[in-house]
Amino acid sequence: MSLIKEYVITEISAASDGSPFILITLKNPADVRGPQRKMNSPSMVAFTSVNDMMKNFGNVISKQMMGSFATIVKITLDEYEKSGFKVGDRISIKIEKTMGIP
Repeated sequence: MSLIKEYVITEISAASDGSPFILITLKNPADVRGPQRKMNSPSMVAFTSVNDMMKNFGNVISKQMMGSFATIVKITLDEYEKSGFKVGDRISIKIEKTMGIP
């Protein structure tokens, strides 16, 4: 059994730990609105007390997550150079179930 998923590359970055890997951020094409898409500007929320913060923390997190979730793929620098990937490319990923070792 296999599954094919289509994505749009939204970000390409180096691994933050200094290792020789590239992180490619993928999003569902339905979640990407095009090149004119405005990034959500970060908003600041003020709390008057710790109780207030704990009560409203869930709302703050859910507002931040109203955007879409992303899939991040980690590939080697060599694989990245050979692939020619760039931000905005549409790609598909095929996932196959393999037989395990008994």
